[in-house]
Amino acid sequence: MSAILNYLIHMLLAAALLAAFFAAYTRLTPFDEVLLIRQGNHAAALSLGGALLGFSATIGSALLHTADYREFFAWAFGAMVVQMLAYAVTTRLLRMSKDHIESNNCAFGGLLGAISLAIGVINGACIS
Repeated sequence: MSAILNYLIHMLLAAALLAAFFAAYTRLTPFDEVLLIRQGNHAAALSLGGALLGFSATIGSALLHTADYREFFAWAFGAMVVQMLAYAVTTRLLRMSKDHIESNNCAFGGLLGAISLAIGVINGACIS
């Protein structure tokens, strides 16, 4: 396979996985991040931004440490599941995340985002 074709396959697959993560993650959360962000809610932006960066770190690691696009997809999809489980466990342990995000508690949104980023970095390192 030519290098350009290999690049395009991996780039498109990574973009599709990121879009799938975005769609699944925003369905998983009990609030509408996109609407809240449009309304200027910084807490929602911090939380969602951290989740996207965390998953992107895992995608980056999977791209670096897998042999082909099928293996990359498998690792990235598994990482997506781990990232969602981490969110579910975190919000269950911290309780009331919906209220904190909807009331624009930036400290709480930043904490959720940082936890998501940390999980993504650890998740990505485990792939190596």
